[in-house]
Amino acid sequence: MTETTSEATRPAPVLVTGAAAGIGEAAARRVAATGARVYALDRDGDALARLVEQLPDAVPLVADLADPDAVAAAFAAVAADGGRLAGLVCAAGVQSYGTVDAPDARATFDRTFDVNVRGVFLAAHHAVPMLRTNGGGSIVVVSSVQAYMAQQGVVAYAATKGALLSMVRAMAVDHAHEGIRVNAVCPGSVDTPMLRWAAAEFAGPEHVEETVAEWGRSHPIGRVAQASEVAEVIEFLLSSRASFVTGADVKVDGALTAGNAVVLPESDTAEADR
Repeated sequence: MTETTSEATRPAPVLVTGAAAGIGEAAARRVAATGARVYALDRDGDALARLVEQLPDAVPLVADLADPDAVAAAFAAVAADGGRLAGLVCAAGVQSYGTVDAPDARATFDRTFDVNVRGVFLAAHHAVPMLRTNGGGSIVVVSSVQAYMAQQGVVAYAATKGALLSMVRAMAVDHAHEGIRVNAVCPGSVDTPMLRWAAAEFAGPEHVEETVAEWGRSHPIGRVAQASEVAEVIEFLLSSRASFVTGADVKVDGALTAGNAVVLPESDTAEADR
């Protein structure tokens, strides 16, 4: 935005959950670059403070998405600030590990669903009336390739990401007539603090870089994504350039889900080519 940009021509604000780190932070920065005000919501108040120092027009909202009262208070603050909202990005999420028969399976399930699914539901519950008042808008939900395919020991996490795709489709159908579009992005491995935490958990802190690189090699493109690359797709879906895109789930996965894990022997492949 330039100094001559008026409020009338300035993009309407966007609220981003999970804005203090990872994909959410990248999305907040990308939205801010369009000139729109960003309402940055996260439970980490210190990290939010550091973000808004770099994005002077961003408004920090400290809230845990697992707390319905805190979410309601955050949106009330948006309403008090004018209540004008054109977009919602649901990037907050927690990674969890464990099988369905683990001793702490119920607690893992509850916490993962509280943040990853109910948190999105609550944010959309409060955002949709504001988007409607604005004459429409866009909701982008960050799901995962694990909505389609699972690794071992992620039953609760994978279930939440699948649930999000169903929620996105349902909201898209419900609110299309109001000019509200709802889409999901489904990233593969992305170089975020969450991914590096997982690498440290599995391989130890001293092996994070090589573990991230190894995970990157599992993607046909040969590397993990940067959060900014996912944010570019999010900003596209928020914008009028995606005006006929709703109810979609867009894979940002370096062809991870396009491949087949079966590897043919070289001799058989060579024979087939003749």
